[in-house]
Amino acid sequence: MSRSSNLTPREIVGELDRYIIGQTAAKRAVAIALRNRWRRQQVSDDLREEIYPKNIIMIGPTGVGKTEIARRLAKLAQAPFVKVEASKFTEVGYVGRDVDSMVRDLIEAAVSLVREEETEKVKDRAAELAENRLVELLSGHGSAAARPGFGFAPPPPPPQLSQPDREKLRAQLRAGTLDDQYIEIEVSEAGVTFLRNFSGQGMEEIGVNLQEFFKNMPGFNRTKKRKAKVPEALKMLEQEEAARLIDMDRVSREAVTRAETSGIIFIDEIDKIANREGTHGGPDVSREGVQRDILPIVEGSTVTTKYGPVKTDHILFIAAGAFHVSKPSDLIPELQGRFPIRVELDSLSGEDLVRILKEPKNSLIRQYTALLATEGISLQFTEDALTEIARIAQRVNERTQNIGARRLHTVLERLLDEVSFTASEQPARTVRIDAPDVRAKLSEILKDEDLSRYIL
Repeated sequence: MSRSSNLTPREIVGELDRYIIGQTAAKRAVAIALRNRWRRQQVSDDLREEIYPKNIIMIGPTGVGKTEIARRLAKLAQAPFVKVEASKFTEVGYVGRDVDSMVRDLIEAAVSLVREEETEKVKDRAAELAENRLVELLSGHGSAAARPGFGFAPPPPPPQLSQPDREKLRAQLRAGTLDDQYIEIEVSEAGVTFLRNFSGQGMEEIGVNLQEFFKNMPGFNRTKKRKAKVPEALKMLEQEEAARLIDMDRVSREAVTRAETSGIIFIDEIDKIANREGTHGGPDVSREGVQRDILPIVEGSTVTTKYGPVKTDHILFIAAGAFHVSKPSDLIPELQGRFPIRVELDSLSGEDLVRILKEPKNSLIRQYTALLATEGISLQFTEDALTEIARIAQRVNERTQNIGARRLHTVLERLLDEVSFTASEQPARTVRIDAPDVRAKLSEILKDEDLSRYIL
């Protein structure tokens, strides 16, 4: 388990508070779920397998932080995470994605996570090997040594550089004096085109990974020559050397273990597959079919992937939905029973929107200020401007569709449209925005309700 998994529930909530405003009940629920994973690792082996995660349903309107809570939780736990939309799935036999694909997506995320960790471990060694290869190429020896000649005898090798000359070349490389020089290197092709097109979704079901099957066959593991500047060539060689140093079989095994024990699957829009009360037949039959297909994955089953079988018994499932026209009890009883923890997220008030603008580490105000600072524009918002922006966002949410904090994006884009457009043409300056400025730019749109529906 990672160091982050050792955090207490209170510390986990504190970390989530840095990015998400409010929603204490949801934060507490996911914090307990994450801590229970650490607790499970501490119990005896015979009991550990019997302790299953308590899956969570988050109920609340769009834009209040459901997805962000799950995503930040996975990042905090350094756990494989995937977000899927329940409405994209179809019952077996229909055209669309099958539910097993969520587990395959999770194992791909786990492989990427473990590969990044392993790459970081061999980074120094890969950099050293890449530098050696580049020195050989720059000396004119590495590119021609393995090239066969015409006739019966290979061409004579190029003259070897002496060790002092090599070290001089290495020093120039490290000093950056060769950065503008172009060099031709051979890199492995990403994959054979027809295989990339042919091996589509669902091929794991037959237990064959076509890329691996054909990789070592003659003519398929090809390289191509590419001309690049020295820094870019060095980076490509580092990636190639790191890939050689990493044991992908061990990465695959570790990824499967990581996905099974600490994976998180976030199922969004689960309300879209709930049967509406009082309706029968039509699309509701398909919705119930999707629920019944999801059920064995949430209950615990084994899914075949190209990295091997993956058990879903201890994967944490977090479902979310607005449940405007349906309710959690409209889900089939078996599926309801697999989501014992239900938390309701609150709609955002005007005060919440002001806090969202200012407090999170990645707040919109910080983002826009940093973006425009690259053009020499110092953007400053007064307190009353932030209050006015939040008030307008809340008012538009009430009059049109309530999209929560996402409304702040549309309001700020409209407000800063002129500054963003002309920033690159103007000299460095300070732009101060107060409440009258906000009202002047947005009041006309607010007055015209039809226009505000389209623009805001």
